[in-house]
Amino acid sequence: MIQGTTSDAGKSTLAAGFCRVLYRRGVRVAPFKLQNMALNSAVTVDGGEIGRAQAVQAQACGLEPHSDMNPVLLKPATDKGAQVIIHGKARFNLEASAYHDYKATAMQAVMDSWRRLAAQYDCLIVEGAGSPAEINLRANDIANMGFAEAADVPVLLVADIDRGGVFAHIVGTLALLSESERARIVGFVINRFRGDIALLQPGLDWLEQETGKPVIGVLPYLHGLHIEAEDAVPRDAVSGNDAGKLRVIVPVLPRISNHTDFDPLRLHPQVDFRFVGINEPIPPADLIVLPGSKSVRDDLDFLREHGWDQALLKHLRYGGKVVGVCGGFQMLGDLLHDPLGLEGASGSSPGLGLLDMQTTLEPEKHLRRVDGKLALADAVVAGYEIHMGVSTGAALQTPALFLESGAEGAVSPDGQIIGTYLHGLFDHPQACAVLLAWAGLKNQEAAFDYRRLREAGLDRLADTLEAHLDWERLNPLLI
Repeated sequence: MIQGTTSDAGKSTLAAGFCRVLYRRGVRVAPFKLQNMALNSAVTVDGGEIGRAQAVQAQACGLEPHSDMNPVLLKPATDKGAQVIIHGKARFNLEASAYHDYKATAMQAVMDSWRRLAAQYDCLIVEGAGSPAEINLRANDIANMGFAEAADVPVLLVADIDRGGVFAHIVGTLALLSESERARIVGFVINRFRGDIALLQPGLDWLEQETGKPVIGVLPYLHGLHIEAEDAVPRDAVSGNDAGKLRVIVPVLPRISNHTDFDPLRLHPQVDFRFVGINEPIPPADLIVLPGSKSVRDDLDFLREHGWDQALLKHLRYGGKVVGVCGGFQMLGDLLHDPLGLEGASGSSPGLGLLDMQTTLEPEKHLRRVDGKLALADAVVAGYEIHMGVSTGAALQTPALFLESGAEGAVSPDGQIIGTYLHGLFDHPQACAVLLAWAGLKNQEAAFDYRRLREAGLDRLADTLEAHLDWERLNPLLI
């Protein structure tokens, strides 16, 4: 099990790296994250929903993602509450205090998934959540040491040296653990190191002497490494303002979900891509993409409060293109109805009025993996749908996609707007090239293969772990 001294210490990345190392060695390995809190999710082979990071880790193992790989997923709907997904299915919304009382039940789901996976694979790479030293959350813990003790697994503790205070993070974490929990930690991994390792060595020697535990390795800062983000929106998302690049912007909504949909654009060499904060000036663009949202009506209100509705209209008047994905697609219609209060207060809200349709939220979440063709051209698309809304109206008579299951999405009469429920719209090289040409990119170079880049990132990560970790210590723990 990999636990971290802080959030974003590198747990997800390290877990993906271990998965790829063992997969390349021919080990039957699978990822396991007991409890994840994230708005980036993926649809599994068994028709469930798990955190996006676990889908990437499954890819590192050469596996299709399965709901057992992330038995508890929490999708924040407000600052104090979240949708609770157990074994891939949305169960209910709970406030944080109520979920705390629910943990004992959630732990049963965790252990059921653990036992099923353990029976199928030689090794499981388990990822913790946050930090095991969050003492206010220790009671009935299922995300870190509570599980490690129950399942009797060894723990590696990873810390991020790039943010500073790495030795304090490690020693302070140990100080807040119980004696049996400290004994369970078999060593430390220091992540994102830059500079001369010789200057760090006295600190490593002190740490080992102070704690009696080994430093299993120091991982270098890997510039340019792409591993899909678990949840946080990347802040290094500007690719530059070079002449000839297509300018693409995505507003960062308060409840933005599945922002990894736009990684193929963010990393494309001919795209100047920006995530724009809601209080930032809106830069000129060729394409504006409205992303998914966990609270569509609230995020739409937020867009209006900050003038994005008028910015979109101005953008369209000047010939710009707009894509709405999932919640962003719903915003483009005339009305949004939530009669049961599934995402907040019950009621209806006016949409942006850019597509002739309306959407009603229903209790049953639509989860499916799909593939098909773009309506714009004979270009392959493949991805998945995760939504609770059902959209109807005349706009759907001009679909954006033709999937195996039928027509999907909408294109505006003037051809400037595309809306779809498909996550992964830009992933396939063919679809990405066609959509960028539609948005105005001229003189495209060779098709950008985002999927190949994703695989290369996993292999680069595995190569780094192979070179910088003490495998003589690790191998007996893994297989």
